[in-house]
Formats: sequence, structure tokens, C-alpha cells
Amino acid sequence: MATERKAFLLALAAVLLWSTVATAFKITLSYMSPLQMVTAASVVSWLFLMGILVAQGRVGELIPELRRYRGYYLLLGLLNPLVYYLILFEAYRLLPASQAQPLNYTWAIALTLMAGLFLGQTIRKRDWVACAMGYLGVLFIATQGDIFSLSFTSPLGVGLALLSTFLWAGYWILNTRHQAEPVLTLALCFGVAIPFALVASFIWSDWSEVPWQGWVAVSYVGLFEMGLTFVLWLKAMKLTQNTAKISNLIFISPFISLALLALIIGEVIHPSTIFGLLLIIAGLVIQQWRRRTRVAGEG
Repeated sequence: MATERKAFLLALAAVLLWSTVATAFKITLSYMSPLQMVTAASVVSWLFLMGILVAQGRVGELIPELRRYRGYYLLLGLLNPLVYYLILFEAYRLLPASQAQPLNYTWAIALTLMAGLFLGQTIRKRDWVACAMGYLGVLFIATQGDIFSLSFTSPLGVGLALLSTFLWAGYWILNTRHQAEPVLTLALCFGVAIPFALVASFIWSDWSEVPWQGWVAVSYVGLFEMGLTFVLWLKAMKLTQNTAKISNLIFISPFISLALLALIIGEVIHPSTIFGLLLIIAGLVIQQWRRRTRVAGEG
């Protein structure tokens, strides 16, 4: 019971921290460009992950792992964090965060489609229902409820937000091909991406214009979106004997996030956003219910 309680508290802490990142994204983007934001947040996250590896006495594993799979980590690192977060942050720049954040939750639906396409996994009827519900929710959010007009707040922003979900799904599919320890993998991905991001940011942006508030905000993003929260979640998953119960906590995150966006930066949360988010969450629950039912039947 003590172990399960600890797992629950760790997972809850991760979910609460993740709930703040949409607000943090918007605040940081008021001081930095998406490219600057990716670069600085990646450095903060990499330093934190390296600290974890130092504490574990595992830094010596980095170079041999990179030499053995250099092409793999080059591809993975350019995909995430570099390209994925560039596109995600640009979507947040173009859209209200209350729209961009729920759209990002369709990544699990994108993962189902891509797993069927690239891994040959069967897409069952409930998956198609989940997809239909999820993308109908996207339509409600993107059109603010006027789904028949197909008039989007920012067509480019919506397109980039949805593209980011497929990039994130692609990152996880590539991860299935290589079973390395997650913190080690993430540290290598950030380490590979940072030199490219630094060069690009010094060519196409001006760091001298970033105020101290921007540095504080981007440090928060790097630590809580990309670093500490990931480690908390992994620890919770290792401790628990009830993964389903812990995983369900993630469904409260978007609703807390919307409340924070309204309270902290004053975004107007349209009823269509709530309804669309409920459709997306319902689709995700249908997917999870199918998997859990099948596992129970196999037992």
C-alpha cells in the first residue's frame, strides 16, 4: 500500500506539472521565438537529465551507446526535441493555447494510425470509432463549434498542432525499435539536437533581446515539460502494480490546463473547446478500455 501510494503521488505530481505547461508555453512565447524556446528549453532539460545520470553513475554509458547507434540517435534527436517542439511551439504561437493544448492530446490516436501503417498492427473497429470521435472533437475546437463552416482560427496553426501529434507518435514508434533505458535515450536525443538548435538560433534570432522573464519561463518549460516530469512519471510507472489506475490520471490534465489558462493569462475558454475535448478524451478512453478488456480476457 505504501508503494502504491507513492506511485500515485508521483504520477499526480507529474500530471499537475504537465497541466501548467500550456500556460508556460504561452508566457515564454511572449519573450522568445519558437526556435529560441526549443534551444534554451532543450539545454535546461539536457542538463537536468545529465544530472540524473551522474547521480546514477551512468554517464559512462552515453558515448558507447551513441557510437553504437549514431544514425539512430541522430534521427531520433532531430525528430524530438528539435522538429517536434519547433512545430508544436509554432502552433502555440499561432493558436490560443486553449485550442492548441487539446489538439495535442490526439497524439495517441495518431499513434494508433501510424502503428497500423508502419508496424502492421491491426486497427480494430473501436480504434476507428475513437479516431472519429477524436477528430470530430478537433473540428469542434478548431472551428469554435461552427463545424459546417470549416472556418478555422488559424488553419496553419491547426495543421501544425495535428502534425506535431504524428511526429510525436513517430518518435515513440522509432523507440519501439530500440529498447534502451528511457532517461539515457532522452539525454542522448537532447545532446544530439542541441548543437543544431544552437547554430540555427544564432543565425536566425537575436538572443540579446530576451529579458530575464523569458529565461525564467523557458527554464520552467525545460525542467517541467521535458525533464523532471518525465522522470516522475517513469518512476510512478515502475512502482505501481496498477498501471491503468495511474494512467487514468492523465485525463484530468487538459481540464486543469484550461482552468489555468483562463485564470493566469485570461484566455476565453469556449464551450466548444470543452465539448471537443470531451470527445477527444472519450475516444482515448475507448482505446484504453479495449486494450484493458483484451488483457483481462487473456488472463
